[in-house]
Amino acid sequence: MLKKILIVLGLVVLVVLVLAFRQPDTYAVERRLTVNASPESVFAQINDFHKWEAWSPWAKLDPAMKTTYSGAPAGPGAVYEWTGNSDVGSGRMEIKQSMPPSEVAIAMHFMEPIDSKSVITFQLSPKDGGTEVIWTMRGDSPFMTKVMGVFSSMDKMVGPDFEKGLAQLKSVVEPK
Repeated sequence: MLKKILIVLGLVVLVVLVLAFRQPDTYAVERRLTVNASPESVFAQINDFHKWEAWSPWAKLDPAMKTTYSGAPAGPGAVYEWTGNSDVGSGRMEIKQSMPPSEVAIAMHFMEPIDSKSVITFQLSPKDGGTEVIWTMRGDSPFMTKVMGVFSSMDKMVGPDFEKGLAQLKSVVEPK
């Protein structure tokens, strides 16, 4: 009986490994929302890490999270680093490109729970008297990410956080 159980477990592991190897080498997560505010006011919130606490979907997950700011006060060269509980992990973001009021590009390096690097972009464009905000994250899928991708996708894991963050950004920038 034990031999049959080990054979079945071995087959399950083999199937997961085969499926993991078939996962894409990169991932992309994108969400968009139109807010009733000017591109300039939305850009001001995104281009300054000091303002992220008001709308970031992760800011309130760990009240004891330690954050540090360095580099430029905003825009290219601005750096935000954090260390927190298992909900937020630890990492570093740096604004690499800033084109007022239409785009901010950020290099992100997660150190925990899984070491990974990605590029985050926020694209802003006028739409219906407001601003369409497109939040995108792209990165490579190392093997452990591919294994996780057998059971879930980055889109399913991170997409809802982007939706929450965009809704919170909307509440911050729209006139009351």
